[in-house]
Amino acid sequence: MAARRALHFVFKVGNRFQTARFYRDVLGMKFDYWRREDSFSKPYDGRWSKTMVGFGPEDDHFVVELTYNYGIGDYKLGNDFLGITLASSQAVSNAKKLQWPLTEVAEGIFETEAPGGYKFYLQNCNLPQSDPVLKVTLTVSDLQKSLNYWSNLLGMKIYEKDEKKQRALLGYADNQCKLELQGIKGVVDHAAAFGRIAFSCPQKELPGLEDLMKRENQKILTPLVSLDTPGKATVQVVILADPDGHEICFVGDEAFRELSKMDPEGSKLLDDAMAADKSDEWFAKHNKPKASG
Repeated sequence: MAARRALHFVFKVGNRFQTARFYRDVLGMKFDYWRREDSFSKPYDGRWSKTMVGFGPEDDHFVVELTYNYGIGDYKLGNDFLGITLASSQAVSNAKKLQWPLTEVAEGIFETEAPGGYKFYLQNCNLPQSDPVLKVTLTVSDLQKSLNYWSNLLGMKIYEKDEKKQRALLGYADNQCKLELQGIKGVVDHAAAFGRIAFSCPQKELPGLEDLMKRENQKILTPLVSLDTPGKATVQVVILADPDGHEICFVGDEAFRELSKMDPEGSKLLDDAMAADKSDEWFAKHNKPKASG
């Protein structure tokens, strides 16, 4: 499974201006590319954009995908996502300089929030690796059942396991972002803000992965499909759900590397899109509030 890679985590965002400020000015990430889709002709119905942001190209960095639906202003959070941890003394310095709220939760570790309430944990240090993003932490209702899924079925290596704290750390390689599973009492609630974690694998492995999930009676949200991106590569994708309903996207690695190339105009495209976005004015003019997801 060494050829598999952790790629990105998807967030839904309601305020692009503050969100862009957090990722760019506080964390110090770069916007890789921006894309807008219009699904319906009625103003702002079904209109959305996505932006990729990270410390470097997705070939060797774990990045964040920001999905913005023009007609939705905020999303209800569940208890499914606990945070992303990264090591960056620069991010800590940026947050303090910009007076972005920080809480020191352990020595040298600061908790902060992206707009929308998504938690980030900033370690006040720089580690000798190219990608500062260390781990994504998700909750599970039955740690052993989840370990069977993520390790035995998806092939992740268990790096750490603490039965007492109901915690485990998994990954596909030492130098990749890890997945941390934290057991909780009760049900995992995804609410409306639920995200999705994405991985890549050699394209030839995708049919076998789908067949394995069928044999094991595991949930497949989107059967193996080819997705076209105009002017770019066609990628094969299968979307799964673990025992607690966490969405997991696997894509064919070869085509995805072409699709995910950084766009030097990505940041400017986002800034231009935000400047042109008159959705707040449109909703105010029509005396309509933006919806809450």
